[in-house]
Amino acid sequence: QNLLIPLVYFFLITINMPSINVKDVNQMQFVRALAAHLKKTGKLKVPDWVDVVKTGVYKELAPYDEDWFYTRCASIARRLYLRSPVGVKTFAKVFGGRQRRGTRPSRFCRGSKNIARKAMQALEALKIVEPDTNG
Repeated sequence: QNLLIPLVYFFLITINMPSINVKDVNQMQFVRALAAHLKKTGKLKVPDWVDVVKTGVYKELAPYDEDWFYTRCASIARRLYLRSPVGVKTFAKVFGGRQRRGTRPSRFCRGSKNIARKAMQALEALKIVEPDTNG
C-alpha cells in the first residue's frame, strides 16, 4: 500500500494536460471574448469621438458596430502578445485597406494612426501592454 501512493503520484506527474495558448484558439472568438470582457469590466477608457470617427481615409462611413473600439483594443492586445514589439505605424498598416478611387485603380491606404495610438494608450492604462524599452 505504501508503494501505491508514489506510483499514482508519478503517473499524475508524467501525464500532462495539454496547455492552451492564444495561438491555439480561434482568433475571431478570442478577440470577441476579450472585447466583451473589456466592455463588461468598464475599466477601458473609450474616447468621446468613437461614434463619429472613420477608421481610415479609405472608409466612407464610421463603423456600424457601437463597440468597435473594444474590438480594436482586443485585436491590438492579441497582436502585441503574438508579435511584440510593434508600433503605431505597423498597426496603421495592419488595419489599412483598399482605397477606391473611382475610375482610377484602387490602391492600399493605411488606417488611422490616432485610433491605434489611443487604443494602445487605453491598454497601457489597464496594464495589459507596456512600452518597449527601445522605443
